[in-house]
Amino acid sequence: MFSHQEQIDFSKFGKSFQEKLCHIILDDRSFADQIGEVLKVEFFELKYLQLFSRLIYAYKGKYGTHPTRDTISSILRTAIAEENETAQTQIRNFFARILSSDLDLEGEEYVKEKSLDFCRKQKLKEAMIQSAKLLQSSSFDEISKVINEALKLGNDNDYGYDYLKDFERRFLKKDRDPISTGWREIDNICVGGLGKGELGVVIAPTGAGKSMALVRIGAAALEQGKTVIHYSFELQDSVIASRYDSCITGINLGDLHTFKEQILEKVQEIEGRLIIKEYPTKSATTETLKNHLYKLKQRGIEPDLLIVDYGDLLKPINNLKEKRYELGSIYEELRAIAKVNECPLWTASQTNRSGLNAEVITMESISEAFSKCFVADFIFSLSRTIEDKSVNAGRVFIAKNRNGIDGIVFPIFMDTKNVNIEVLKMEDPTVKVETTMEEQKQVLREKYKQFRNGEEK
Repeated sequence: MFSHQEQIDFSKFGKSFQEKLCHIILDDRSFADQIGEVLKVEFFELKYLQLFSRLIYAYKGKYGTHPTRDTISSILRTAIAEENETAQTQIRNFFARILSSDLDLEGEEYVKEKSLDFCRKQKLKEAMIQSAKLLQSSSFDEISKVINEALKLGNDNDYGYDYLKDFERRFLKKDRDPISTGWREIDNICVGGLGKGELGVVIAPTGAGKSMALVRIGAAALEQGKTVIHYSFELQDSVIASRYDSCITGINLGDLHTFKEQILEKVQEIEGRLIIKEYPTKSATTETLKNHLYKLKQRGIEPDLLIVDYGDLLKPINNLKEKRYELGSIYEELRAIAKVNECPLWTASQTNRSGLNAEVITMESISEAFSKCFVADFIFSLSRTIEDKSVNAGRVFIAKNRNGIDGIVFPIFMDTKNVNIEVLKMEDPTVKVETTMEEQKQVLREKYKQFRNGEEK
């Protein structure tokens, strides 16, 4: 029925494929459980990978939990002592590459799909051979049971976080790898900045400086040597680039042409990389962004920070009955993009009319869809009254912060001539928006009167 010459292992996929599979089995408990139902360690062509995978499943069988990297590290000190020197060296070198992140997991989903498909087919072949032997002596129901059980093995069995089986995961240090906002006061309250897969939102009325705040955040990342992808749906890409020039060099926007050579010299010193992609308003969807990011990755450009200026101007993928539902869906998709690309994503949102001349803008002023706030990890509002603008002052209100305190107000210095935005330290950073609006306004008037009087920047 089946050729005896057929190779029953992963050799046709190559060494790199098999090493990636072992790596995934170690780090992905759910997938390890799934493929473990149909995997034979002998499918691995290489002896050291057989040993490595056998250690993982032996530990799972004995203790009922998935081993961590630390656990495997401890096991390797004694469990392979009886193996020959070559096998010991290979398995230790392989594990060292996992720990140092030298083992590239590009194409992870492909490895999962192909390996699982191979293993399930082998299990089904075994069941069919067994069924052929049962044809003469057993009932149809018994044969059907053998085939059906084989078909069930290897199905997706991820039912969620298992309280016992995933015990070790609760004690692993979570690697957020945050990227600094460039503002010490903000970084201090959100543990270093926005982390991988997190969504940050700047709320401000029209003309308050949302886009400039996003440029300021992007420029800070560039100076940290990060790759920034900046999407614009309102301003031309050259306008955005000029704002970066001004922010990085401190040269006024109106004087950029005069200092062209100095600007070039300065920006060439920046270790980071900036890609600005412009789309007409309401012409791009989140799928458009995904496709663009895919093309960048094909060219070897991996984003460290995504900036979307701004989310409200994206075109919804699905036309829903009300605009607020469409906007809520867009922000959910933006957070998914951040998650998939494992990098922070900053965007902005327009306030309604109540935020136009407000001293402090809360989430109640967010335009159209309050549900935008639900998916965000960090939200701050930017408010500047007419008086504030005349003296380059304003306020930042921390509206939401998953990683620290919120509900506090910081004064800012903001000079739009050269995209200079600084969050200033407060003597008593405990001003909470929990009194009546009139009482809060009075507190703010007293606290920030020096800015309106021009006594300090």
